[in-house]
Amino acid sequence: MRLITMVMVVGCLLGASAGRAEDLVLKGATVHTVSGETLAVGDVLVKDGKIASVGGSVDAPGATVIDLKGMHLYPGLIAATSSLGLTEIGAVRATEDTSEVGGWTPDVDAWIAVNPDSELIPVARANGITHALTLPFGGTVSGRSGVLQLDGWTWEDMTIRRPAALHLFWPGMDLNLAAKGDLPPGAEIKTPEKQAEERRARLKEIDDFFEEARAYAKARAAGGKTVPAWEAMLPALKGEIPIFIHADDERQIRAAVDWAAKEGFTRVVIAGARDADRCADVLAKAKIPVIYEHVFDQPSRDTEPYDVHFSAAKKLFDAGVTFAFSQGAGSGGSWSARNLPYSAAQAAAFGLPRDEAVKAITLTPAKLLGLADRLGSIETGKEASLIAVDGDILDIRSNVRRMWIAGHETSLESRHTRLRDKYGNRPKPK
Repeated sequence: MRLITMVMVVGCLLGASAGRAEDLVLKGATVHTVSGETLAVGDVLVKDGKIASVGGSVDAPGATVIDLKGMHLYPGLIAATSSLGLTEIGAVRATEDTSEVGGWTPDVDAWIAVNPDSELIPVARANGITHALTLPFGGTVSGRSGVLQLDGWTWEDMTIRRPAALHLFWPGMDLNLAAKGDLPPGAEIKTPEKQAEERRARLKEIDDFFEEARAYAKARAAGGKTVPAWEAMLPALKGEIPIFIHADDERQIRAAVDWAAKEGFTRVVIAGARDADRCADVLAKAKIPVIYEHVFDQPSRDTEPYDVHFSAAKKLFDAGVTFAFSQGAGSGGSWSARNLPYSAAQAAAFGLPRDEAVKAITLTPAKLLGLADRLGSIETGKEASLIAVDGDILDIRSNVRRMWIAGHETSLESRHTRLRDKYGNRPKPK
């Protein structure tokens, strides 16, 4: 018994030792604090996984000094919407766990299904992404998302905020005016009046669902029994977590803004937001932020210029709308999550101030996810989740050379680098 106790104690001590981040001085880099000035040459002291000091010169006896001369130090990038850990190969159903059966599943918690061994996670990490929101699909109210740090043995290790948001997918608002010959075989032709009636019915379902959720909240407060599906709605109803409304079309966005005002929800984020620039004044007046996922999409209307999505962020900025960039969720969004800094770079090339572009992939998503006190900028007291880049993060020629998540240096190896090394060492023909 005594031996078992000693083994347990030693194991705990080793585990604690392994879990404690090393004290570091990251020295001589150009430090992009994001929240304040950029230090042309600066040092960052990291103690116990947190930023202890930021300045022109930091002295910390006993700390490991890492020379980053010529490098640029940024806070880790944050993917504000993704399916990282839930999807692998879109064409192989067994690797997809993004959706749940049913139209109203608020009790689905996406983070529980995360696969820590996903090959897409290290690929995203290799381009500077340290954290990501992973969210569920399926139906109208699809469930709740969690924020992951992109390093860890299990989903419990990786999930740093749960739940982070409730997800509402807004019904389509467009009219289908196609002639019978243009429809798929067996498709029903519906008059505009019929389509409008169905749309009103779908919107009424949303109203009824949230009304029932509020009724449950009152009954629960009065000592009623617990129902898991309704219980999952309570944090959003109380304003403890935001409601992410996924909407792209201008009519969807305007309808969602009106609905949020009618329902009295103050913590609402429009995700997707393809046409957000077309109603930027409405979003600014309502003080509703957006997560813009369509920088590299083709124009959706033949009357739009080629750069409509490139310049959308500048229009949002000019209107005073708070926004972050993301590559979106689903299979495509997950494999392209690594392109997050390029979305910001493209917007910067079309008029968005460069410091705002960097903020839209660091500090702003941290704010939208309720983590601004922990992530998104290089400030004393915040978590030391940092990336060292050999150039400007908005320059496609730059490469992330080193990464720390909560003070621990994290590997930048991925399937891509392994294949590069394998075929780079391929025997030459004689």
